[in-house]
Amino acid sequence: MLNRRLPLGFALTSIGLALALIWVSVTAQAFETRARAAWVYDMATDTVLMDKNADESLPPASMSKLMTLNMLFEALRDGRVTMETPFSVSSKAREMGGSTMFLNERDRPTTRDLIHGIIINSGNDACVVVAEGLAGTEEAFANQMTTRAQALGMTNSVFANASGWPAPNHRMSMRDLGILSRRLIEEFPEHYPIFAETEFNFANRAPANRFNRNPLLRLGGGADGLKTGHTTEAGYGLAGSAKQGDRRIIFVITGLTTDVERAEEAERIVNWAFRQFVMKTVVRAGAPVAQAEVWMGAAPSVGLVTAQDVSLLVPALVQDGVQAEVVYTGPLRAPVAAGAQVAELVIKVPDLPDARIPLLTQSDVPAGGILQRLSKAASVLLARATGPAAPAS
Repeated sequence: MLNRRLPLGFALTSIGLALALIWVSVTAQAFETRARAAWVYDMATDTVLMDKNADESLPPASMSKLMTLNMLFEALRDGRVTMETPFSVSSKAREMGGSTMFLNERDRPTTRDLIHGIIINSGNDACVVVAEGLAGTEEAFANQMTTRAQALGMTNSVFANASGWPAPNHRMSMRDLGILSRRLIEEFPEHYPIFAETEFNFANRAPANRFNRNPLLRLGGGADGLKTGHTTEAGYGLAGSAKQGDRRIIFVITGLTTDVERAEEAERIVNWAFRQFVMKTVVRAGAPVAQAEVWMGAAPSVGLVTAQDVSLLVPALVQDGVQAEVVYTGPLRAPVAAGAQVAELVIKVPDLPDARIPLLTQSDVPAGGILQRLSKAASVLLARATGPAAPAS
């Protein structure tokens, strides 16, 4: 058995692979961000468009409130609380500085109030209320956040509190914030629309703090989330998302010097992600991509297909080439069952990660009859006996 690599090109259009749609394409115009760290991701095609220091553990400021919200959303899903469950407010919560809902010990805000207060007002007091209500103390809640983050694959995240208040060991990476943002969008669609709301004023106490700080919500372009952050140590950051047509991007930036620079950079990233890349369907489900050789089978080969349509992001301009090849260990040994994963289609797009798509056998190939097996064995023996033909003199 040998590793087989079948380079693919224009000829593939004749056997069903629509790579001709993208065969002439170029590297997208490089994006140079002013952010200290950044991560940009296309959800529709599972493609990372930009990674700048994305795995560096940095102070996340209020962007870490997204993890507090995740814990609260999970409590709602588990039935531990409802949207109307009242929470008590401690003196510690009331005394929180920075952005607040202006809660006091006499208040009994509901889960619904607190979600709005965290998302729209960036309420540090609301985060402490949630932490103490779900875990007893903020310290215990922070430990639960860290444990849960690790389980969700957020390996560069450690939490010291529920609000993102500056602390030496309160850290997240931009990739982790991106993973968390995707989870909130996909796992909690019933709550995600709150991220696009622009005003909330609990008990009419904070008219000056009632507006959502996300600058993209006022600019259109499909933006509908998620959370800003700012401390002196962290600079200005934003975990954002925008949807246009069938595409949704998630981006996380941090380390900008002003809120104006943050707004400008966020808008530049959204425009770049949607305008520099286009989504193409490059493989149709069930259309043979290539043929794999079958050993001792009733047929000499079997078609290789994908289980579903495959769409990729490609740079929008035209110049350079996309490369594709099928990789498998062969020949396949008969009998071969239909639907078996036996190969991989590898598509290389300039400046983007390789796309690796499983390929399945299109049909059953039973073992050949005795005459077929004898014929195949005889041809192999003959080839070994005669060896390669002598070069012409």
